[in-house]
Amino acid sequence: MTRLTRADLEKLPNYVPGRSPADLARELGIPEAIKLASNEVPYGPLPGVVEAVTEAATNAHRYPDMGVVALRHRLAELYEVDADNVATGCGSVALAEILVKATCVPGDEVVFAWRSFEAYPIITATAGATSVMVPNTPEHGHDLDAMLAAITPQTRLMFVCNPNNPTGTFLREAELTAFLDRVPADVLVVLDEAYKEFVTDPEVPDALVTYGDRPNVVVLRTLSKAWGLAALRIGWLHASAEVAGAIRKCVTPFSTSAAAQAGALAALAQADEMRRRVDLVIAERGRVTEGLRALGVDVPDSQANFVWLPLGDRSLPFAQACEQQGVIVRPFQGHGVRITIGTPAENEAMLAAAEKAL
Repeated sequence: MTRLTRADLEKLPNYVPGRSPADLARELGIPEAIKLASNEVPYGPLPGVVEAVTEAATNAHRYPDMGVVALRHRLAELYEVDADNVATGCGSVALAEILVKATCVPGDEVVFAWRSFEAYPIITATAGATSVMVPNTPEHGHDLDAMLAAITPQTRLMFVCNPNNPTGTFLREAELTAFLDRVPADVLVVLDEAYKEFVTDPEVPDALVTYGDRPNVVVLRTLSKAWGLAALRIGWLHASAEVAGAIRKCVTPFSTSAAAQAGALAALAQADEMRRRVDLVIAERGRVTEGLRALGVDVPDSQANFVWLPLGDRSLPFAQACEQQGVIVRPFQGHGVRITIGTPAENEAMLAAAEKAL
């Protein structure tokens, strides 16, 4: 049979989404299952979002603003940056993909920690570039010295996820600054801050403020997590005007829908309510961490809206046992399990399921 797609894609892992709680509930014959696998915020859309999306839907026969002008300017105003330095896309993962395509040709290399965000090797491979996966430290965080040592003349881009997904571990300003000072000027460093709003450690830098003036640094953000727009797919980045302009040129035309743009503008008007909900998650994060540690799991401190259980080869059996209790978590077999922070009731059910699973 004639091959119609690239042979190397056969070895590429599929991105694994969280399992449907409705499907699990039907399978178990229970009224409702709990999904703590996808790092969603559990409190629903922010006020005004549903109304804005509904209104935008009345013009669904019209193309959206391809330049996403109103949203880019609102983001620039809110974060006190220049709109020319802002690009938006269909989620931050889409922007990460475009960054790889905009910097790499076949044979070029992308360096990132492992484990880190599971999309990094996928988007690198689909661009025809080569992943250089640097093992995490024993404390489950980025090994910055090893990442520096992994740079070669073929390195075009580096991803640094801070806080790191799926481990929740984090880099403080002194170590991150020392790292960036040593990265060659012709290597683009993408600081993926998808979980920035959940950070409470004052030594973890706001990359927009601390590194926004560095020409080889891109700061990646999303509205899927703290801002509650996971289903609408809105991500944005801040970069030099040259890089941001190139990314806007490469974005699939009209890929940021009118509904997504309207929902994002409505959500950004609710910063105080977003902060209130994030504070609820942060409070539960501490309680969940201590509850899991009391069960004998060496859970590292997290600055995200999830926690990491380094269970190694027990990861998949643990997740399967939790599912039998109606709780969906995210296993990375051989490494660990990521558990999203839910409502207090959901977290209580998860801790009970974890106790049985362990």
